[in-house]
Amino acid sequence: MKQKGFTLWFTGLSGAGKTTLAERVYTELKHKRGLNVEKLDGDVVRTNLSKGLGFSKEDRDTNIRRIGFVCHILTRNDVIAIASAISPYRSVRDENRALIGDGKFVEVFVDVPVDVAIQRDVKGLYAKALAGEIKNFTGISDPYEAPLHPEVHVHSDSETIKESTTKILDTLTSLGLLEPEA
Repeated sequence: MKQKGFTLWFTGLSGAGKTTLAERVYTELKHKRGLNVEKLDGDVVRTNLSKGLGFSKEDRDTNIRRIGFVCHILTRNDVIAIASAISPYRSVRDENRALIGDGKFVEVFVDVPVDVAIQRDVKGLYAKALAGEIKNFTGISDPYEAPLHPEVHVHSDSETIKESTTKILDTLTSLGLLEPEA
């Protein structure tokens, strides 16, 4: 069977576990199943594709639209695109869903309470935001609009990485985007 392209879009607060889960799913699909997969991590995209953008709402929206456009191109060429970016605003995520197409856009909400994200703060960003050193920080001084109807909702504070990964892969299979594992 020919591989189907789709976009797996991880969204959630900084420190929620988006990159970790995206990497696990990528490894499963690319290395264990031999599928054609590309991943776009928010930090990597900001360094390369969106260099020079700040963190205003307009710049964040531009960054997320750029990631969505790349995912759209990959998806229409039957590549599995895995995007992991905070993507705090629901309207821009919905724009990307419309661009990529329902049935080919799978939103994964990596949910974690902000206090847990603060405890996990390996980059020290929450501490700086709470001290007023970083403006427009999602979850502190800027809003995060949680998805209303994500295809997958993981709770990274109460699920293991393996449990969340299995939930994501099972959803992709039930949606007909992946073949059941042999």
